[in-house]
Amino acid sequence: MELETELFIEQLRKGDRAACQRLVGDLGPSVFQMVRRIVERQEDAEEVWQDVFVKALRGIGGYDNRKASLSTWLCRIAYHESLNFVRTRRPDIVYMDEHDLGLNGLDDAPEESAYDSQTVQALEEALEMLPPHEQAVITMFYYDNMSLADIAYITGSIPSTIGSQLSRIRKKLYRIIKSKYA
Repeated sequence: MELETELFIEQLRKGDRAACQRLVGDLGPSVFQMVRRIVERQEDAEEVWQDVFVKALRGIGGYDNRKASLSTWLCRIAYHESLNFVRTRRPDIVYMDEHDLGLNGLDDAPEESAYDSQTVQALEEALEMLPPHEQAVITMFYYDNMSLADIAYITGSIPSTIGSQLSRIRKKLYRIIKSKYA
């Protein structure tokens, strides 16, 4: 880790107000994006976002730069706080899987198609039908361009498991879209 980053982490550990403001200013928008993809309501997402930074600043002493970058570490906290929020505050959510949709007999290999507004809309609707964890994995990989290793760290998994999950989720999305437009 470069010297400037080490000094910044040390300032955070000492509770330096300017360092805390810089952390929120620099990484706040990306952390909020992570939270917002999992937590539906804006007001709830703002609450979770604040909780993420409170938890991070309280736990900065346990941050280990050898395991992940500061940004990835914060995303891990955001991911878990968001899922915890959804689980505790929204127990009435019902998610559909392939069995609920009667999609077990469909091809597993998606056909190639041109991206148009209808396809994008269908994909967004299908994403909303996925459980929060699956939505988060897909968005971290495709929207945030995170590596499998970073996603694995954030979710507390291993890269090969994330790769398998991505494959299953892509097939699931394909089946959902195929069933809606068949």
